[in-house]
Amino acid sequence: MASDNNTTHFLPLYVQVKQLLVKRLIDNVWTPGMSLPSENQLAAELKVSQGTVRKALDEMAAERLVVRRQGRGTFVAEHTQDKTLFHFFRLVDLEDQRQLPESELLHVEKAPANEQERQRLGLAADEQVLRVVRVRKLDNQPVIHEVLSVPQALFPGLADKQPLPNSFYSLYQRDYGLSVVKAVERVSAVLATESAVSHLHVEAQTPLLQIERTAYALDGRAIELRVSHCNTAHHRYLVELT
Repeated sequence: MASDNNTTHFLPLYVQVKQLLVKRLIDNVWTPGMSLPSENQLAAELKVSQGTVRKALDEMAAERLVVRRQGRGTFVAEHTQDKTLFHFFRLVDLEDQRQLPESELLHVEKAPANEQERQRLGLAADEQVLRVVRVRKLDNQPVIHEVLSVPQALFPGLADKQPLPNSFYSLYQRDYGLSVVKAVERVSAVLATESAVSHLHVEAQTPLLQIERTAYALDGRAIELRVSHCNTAHHRYLVELT
């Protein structure tokens, strides 16, 4: 099996195969929803056994990069609106019931990246970001004030895509070829900011849950910083460990 990096020869063969297949996703050779060649076809192309290909694809399926469909084959995973929201949206009611949030766009702005954005997104001092500010509602009540920042260079024309979707991850994948595969969240308790007071209809100094999420694409790049201030008077943050 050919390789562009001699160091990969020290890795198990199925890992080398997986790296080659993932690179095809990164390069958009295989796009969301596309059917992959069969295991036999890939094995013949890469000159490895079918079992090696199957093990590589099984790992990719476990990481939600591809979807295995019995009797139909293997497909590139897609970020659909509902699927993405339920996978990444963690706020539930006091009975632990999930629901899809509604989004109200407040404004979109292009601006120089601030220190937090530069640090989390790996941007230079002179780089621009696009900030999307919105309120997210549950049961028609404002619960989350959210500022979403992305590198302007990665998402040209994003501000012109109206109306902006409830879930941005499907938009990133569909229109820009960037699939979010990992998110790192930092959670803390803070007091309500002036914007949160205004848009969440809470009193000044109200304790809120702050969630700072950095989302990463398949190639490891940080592509989105999202800072959310959540009113947890009637909701809580739920994490399921499996």
